[in-house]
Amino acid sequence: MRETPMWGITPVPERLRVLGGVDTTLLWTNLGISLLVLVLPAYFDLSLKKALLATLVGGAIGNGMLALAALIGADARVPTMVLQRAPLGQRGSYAATVLNVIQCLGWAIFELIVIATAAGLLCDKLFGFRAIWFWKLLFGVVTTVLALLGPIGFVRRFVRKFAIWAVLASLVYLTWWILDGANVGHLWSHPGAHKGSFWLAVDTVVAVTVSWAPLVADYTRFSRDRRTAFFGVGIGYFLPTLYQFGFGSILVLSRGVDPNHPELILATIAGGGAAAALALLALTVDETDEAFANVYSCAVSIQNLVPRVSQRALIVAVSALATLGAIAIDMRSYQRFLLLLGAVFVPLLGVLVADWLLAGAHYDEADVFGSRPIRVGPVISWVCGFVAYEWLYQPTGLGFWSRLVAHLPTPSYAIGASVPGFVVAFLLTAAFAALGSSRAAARARREPLVRSR
Repeated sequence: MRETPMWGITPVPERLRVLGGVDTTLLWTNLGISLLVLVLPAYFDLSLKKALLATLVGGAIGNGMLALAALIGADARVPTMVLQRAPLGQRGSYAATVLNVIQCLGWAIFELIVIATAAGLLCDKLFGFRAIWFWKLLFGVVTTVLALLGPIGFVRRFVRKFAIWAVLASLVYLTWWILDGANVGHLWSHPGAHKGSFWLAVDTVVAVTVSWAPLVADYTRFSRDRRTAFFGVGIGYFLPTLYQFGFGSILVLSRGVDPNHPELILATIAGGGAAAALALLALTVDETDEAFANVYSCAVSIQNLVPRVSQRALIVAVSALATLGAIAIDMRSYQRFLLLLGAVFVPLLGVLVADWLLAGAHYDEADVFGSRPIRVGPVISWVCGFVAYEWLYQPTGLGFWSRLVAHLPTPSYAIGASVPGFVVAFLLTAAFAALGSSRAAARARREPLVRSR
């Protein structure tokens, strides 16, 4: 693997910054296609018009945030969790790292379940048996091999040669399958008695997109420049966002998909003939890249905590843990999981962007690795952004926290939670920085007076 070294947490050298615009766009288009996302509009309970508008608004907001995170990652040339040392401090970044490891591991388990279910259905269709446990083991091994390739090898050896064709094949079949008998004209002209929240749908789209922000720099550190990272990620992920939530809205309104069991959509797809079998095969290949990304980024994130541990050993360990998790658990409703991720990582991105701009829109190695152990102001800003998000969203199912937040008064008008959570964290970070600068200036003015006495 000469061209795909296991690069650690130090800045990527220029010789390895080889992912151009096409590579970056293809990577994020592939990462953006997932059956787990296709069924999320079932949670919206909106008419088709409102669901499509929520998709457009949420996609624009979320992908703008994700593209900016990609640009900052390409600028600093370090993994995302290492990048968090600049605004939060080295020890402060550890909290973000632990949360990101949990989300990556959770997503890896989800993806392996989907992949194994698709493979089992295909095997049942062709040979009469499923053996889903076997497919979980097999694709756990496949995910390990792909993660060991690293981002450059994954794009050059897998995405360009195989995955992009699987994406195209699955999109063609899924488009036909979703539209077949859907009666889009009727759905468009008859809104129905839907009672969902428009802004909750927007926040869901944003949350899905921004869930990639804690991973994005793990890949854009290998991009040729900041412009390539910004447009490659922004456009590459925006297109599948529009497709999945747009066509997903048509799917759930016309076929009644159960959002609590999104894996069952595979059984429905399998109901066709040879074309359905080929589509399942393509979807199986297509889902593998999400499992790769979550396993690889989980391992790289752990290196922020233990930089001397072998990245290869961490990849194998994370893959094994994700495979065991996929075998041991079943998939359940995950909209709350996504919105909790949004509450954590949208404000964190606001802190990062504010600190990066205050640093002159550029991070050098000293900003990342020379940061104080903990920077209290940005950490407080992150927590306040999280509270603002949860306050506006009013979560359920989190015990004491849900009961506490439910007693807080909320605005009488709906404004969503993503943008306010980001803005609160952003502005507080800037305010703490201004306060720190004024105190430093005051100390500098007092020092000559003290010395003169």
